Amino acid sequence: MNDLIGFFDSGMGGISVLHEARKLLPNENFLFFGDNANSPYGPRPLEEIRRLSAAGIARLLERNVKAIVIACNTATSAYAEILRAQHPELPIVGMEPALKPAHFARHGGKVIVLATEATLRLSKFERLMSLYGDDVICVPGKGLVELVEAGKAGGPEAETQLRVLLGPWIGQQIDAVVLGCTHYPFLRGQIQALFPEAQLFDGREGTAQRLKYLLEQNGLLSDGAPGTVEYQSSGGPEAIALMRSLMEKLD
Repeated sequence: MNDLIGFFDSGMGGISVLHEARKLLPNENFLFFGDNANSPYGPRPLEEIRRLSAAGIARLLERNVKAIVIACNTATSAYAEILRAQHPELPIVGMEPALKPAHFARHGGKVIVLATEATLRLSKFERLMSLYGDDVICVPGKGLVELVEAGKAGGPEAETQLRVLLGPWIGQQIDAVVLGCTHYPFLRGQIQALFPEAQLFDGREGTAQRLKYLLEQNGLLSDGAPGTVEYQSSGGPEAIALMRSLMEKLD
């Protein structure tokens, strides 16, 4: 049996999720594909997001992976249900903005959800908002994915853009900030500096835990030697080098 777990992302934000999965499942072998040539997905129309997601995930299916993680909130919202219907035999794990835990962390203040345009407008997030949307401020993270993809996370351009996007709420009582895109954990330190009293939430740990659970339920856990990671990208060698660099920064 092939023991590869496939990870798909619109770019390299999913490296943040892969890092959590590697910590939790050190004996597993991972294949990560990032569609960097077409990133970002957030501003694209729904059907285009679905087409690109299908093409990227097809590369993982060609390798006969034993499970798939859609390590992208936008692609999950647009394509996860379709993929599950097409491959009911395959454990498939997606992402969703961590609005529920952020909601319960409120103590009189507001919650900021920072996410891509597509994530915020699709029905998956609308359902979350119907349950946990009290005092929530939704902020499209315009330009942030591009900065991470360019290797500028943590730099002055990222700080400037975050202040442009989040500036109206600096100094207000913000109890929680939801990082609703897998690229945004690479900006975590800068976001925390803007809202030092807020708790920051993202879906990485929960996604890794869900992956472990599904592998256990299906008898698919590896118990051999320490696992490996293979990186692929539609963006070529430079994108793969940046993926490796981002992973090393998280280690």
